[in-house]
Amino acid sequence: MAAHHTYSAATLRGDLFGGLTAGIVALPLALAFGVASGAGAAAGLYGAIALGLVAALFGGTRVQISGPTGPMTVVFASAIAALGGSFQMALAVVLVGGVLQIALGLLKVGGLVRYIPYPVISGFMSGIGVIIILLQLAPLLGASPSPSPLQALAKLPDTLAELNLQALALGLMTFAIVWFTPMRISRYLPSPLLALCLCTLAAVLLGWQVPVIGEIPTGLPEFHLPQFSLSQWSLIFTLGLTLALLGTIDSLLTSLVADSITRTRHKPNKELIGQGLGNMLCAFIGGLPGAGATMRTVVNVNAGGRTRISGMVHAVFLLALLLGLAPLAAQIPLAVLAGILVKVGIDILDYRLLKRIQGTPKPEVIIMLSVFALTVLVDLVIAVGVGVVLAMGLVTWRMAKTAHIHLEEDELLDVPNEPGHPGVRLVRLSGPLFFGSMAQMLDRMDKVDQVMQTKDIVLDCRGVHYMDLTAVFAIEDMLQKLQQKKLRPRLLLDDEELQQRLLALNSPAFTEQTLCSSIQQVLDDCCQQT
Repeated sequence: MAAHHTYSAATLRGDLFGGLTAGIVALPLALAFGVASGAGAAAGLYGAIALGLVAALFGGTRVQISGPTGPMTVVFASAIAALGGSFQMALAVVLVGGVLQIALGLLKVGGLVRYIPYPVISGFMSGIGVIIILLQLAPLLGASPSPSPLQALAKLPDTLAELNLQALALGLMTFAIVWFTPMRISRYLPSPLLALCLCTLAAVLLGWQVPVIGEIPTGLPEFHLPQFSLSQWSLIFTLGLTLALLGTIDSLLTSLVADSITRTRHKPNKELIGQGLGNMLCAFIGGLPGAGATMRTVVNVNAGGRTRISGMVHAVFLLALLLGLAPLAAQIPLAVLAGILVKVGIDILDYRLLKRIQGTPKPEVIIMLSVFALTVLVDLVIAVGVGVVLAMGLVTWRMAKTAHIHLEEDELLDVPNEPGHPGVRLVRLSGPLFFGSMAQMLDRMDKVDQVMQTKDIVLDCRGVHYMDLTAVFAIEDMLQKLQQKKLRPRLLLDDEELQQRLLALNSPAFTEQTLCSSIQQVLDDCCQQT
């Protein structure tokens, strides 16, 4: 019974304050992300409400606030562009993303996010920050927006020709308010909301002619049926996978932040299932996909949010706004939202690594810059894929460098009581033997013949702490080659489990005679064979 009393009036008050404050911060961002995605301001609100509610109910992080985020908006906008502007097909991407997130949760992949190398995450986040800034340049100047960062750069001269000074003034005012509002004010009245209200009011009172959001449908969202096309299926799936992976990384990194502030432990796989269910709902109501949002989560905790109720309050508050205040939001100038988003873009840049770039090892910097360049100039999926492959390549190369083959000309062991025996040639192998180190090993082994002087050769693998299948097959080929040359090769292993594994392969190269566990066994064996 005691468990029922743990939720006190003070906790409820904290959750209400936390949820309301997070909702106030989420409102301008949801509208801005909706407009930036090309799906309209309402899509941002629908996404914030649906994902915010479902992820709070079913997720694995108690204080997490979920909703549209910069990275997810960028992928969704690029999905709309890649699918020829079809909103229903872009929603199919969101549905696939949600299903894949649930699958990742069920497959217990949540814990693996920690293994994505930091340079990859850094380059990716900085790239997304730059994309958001580039995409907001046109709305900030009062011109028509571009669908991709490259087009935004290419159209810069046209954008400058369309310059609306009133829009630029509003955008700069917004940015200044968001940037310079002191923390003591922002704690009670979040700076994005303050900027949104003041600058919208200024534009209306001064009668400035600037592009605005326009009419937002009031009432509950309509039901949408995501549209699949066989000809575009691979593109829909790839973009859906990007959303799923990006949403996973975004949400779980936010969960880690929430853990460090609240001194609690989240359940990563449960969080993925909650996020996936939320994104699936977004696909059916025409909402923007999203993830756990770091800034909103931190705001929630700082304002008193302690349980799932805070995330639900945030969603219900936004729903109430949608039903009642949508007509007011129609007057919000796009330049004001652009000013807020430019600040979001600047905040996403990874200053932690950028500040220390000079002291960072060159290979890591190259990975970070490659991911950054590919994110901005090519494609988000390719960027993460290439980044992970480069990071894996770097680890492989470093591990391969630790593998050694010692082949000394005088490394001959005398066979006791056999004065006529030329001795046993010892080739020492150490470090990990795997696909990355085998090429170097095979090159060195080709030189064994030159210093042979004896028919007995021992590959001493006592210093080998790891051997993958590539290495096993390479050693098998090596032993068979030596046998074909009428030599007597042996493999010296002190790892009993590895010995059993090799014997289980039933290879003529790996037998009780060729596998030895000590030098003494080798020498005794040589005595018997002379």
